[in-house]
Amino acid sequence: MNRLLLHPAAKPLAGALCLLPFLWLVYCAGAGQLGANPQEALIRATGDWALRFLCLVLAVTPLRVMGKAPALARFRRMLGLFMYFYALVHFLSYSGFDMGFEVAEILRDIAKRPFILVGSLALLLLTPLAATSFNAAVKALGARRWQGLHRLVYAVAGLAILHFFWMRAGKNDFAEVAVYAAILGLLLGWRLRDGLKRRHVLRQSSQRP
Repeated sequence: MNRLLLHPAAKPLAGALCLLPFLWLVYCAGAGQLGANPQEALIRATGDWALRFLCLVLAVTPLRVMGKAPALARFRRMLGLFMYFYALVHFLSYSGFDMGFEVAEILRDIAKRPFILVGSLALLLLTPLAATSFNAAVKALGARRWQGLHRLVYAVAGLAILHFFWMRAGKNDFAEVAVYAAILGLLLGWRLRDGLKRRHVLRQSSQRP
């Protein structure tokens, strides 16, 4: 598995696969295949893909540890950047189709509708993470500070689920929300358990004579 993941073609291939949903949406929009309300379909689809990539980002470490595949770590930043890309397209689609890129109207809508507010806050928190997803940023910030900054992804996960929940509240449709909440809950629970376990091991090793 590690040999395949370390192959020079592995990252370009993974990047192409990550871009496929966007290209498919562009094709469907051009071909008139997004249904009766293409704007809403595009906004919803890009939001769904942002959430799916968030799940993938958070799944990298558990899969790397449980599958004994350390090479998976080299894909995490790329997946994070695609998560930000789909979240940004989601916001731009809402800003353009629903608000006509009118900044005053967008700000009023953000203040008026809680689900838009938490979604915008999630995107705002993601922006410094995307901006520092490069080796030069790690060196500039220092590994410890960089890791601390990138723990904001946990807050983003909570905001993303809240955004999704409030968005569906008007339609009384929570089945899909529950699925994503369960996936993210499991992934965050695993990380919490792993962090506590490592802290316990470090404490025990420091107490040995």
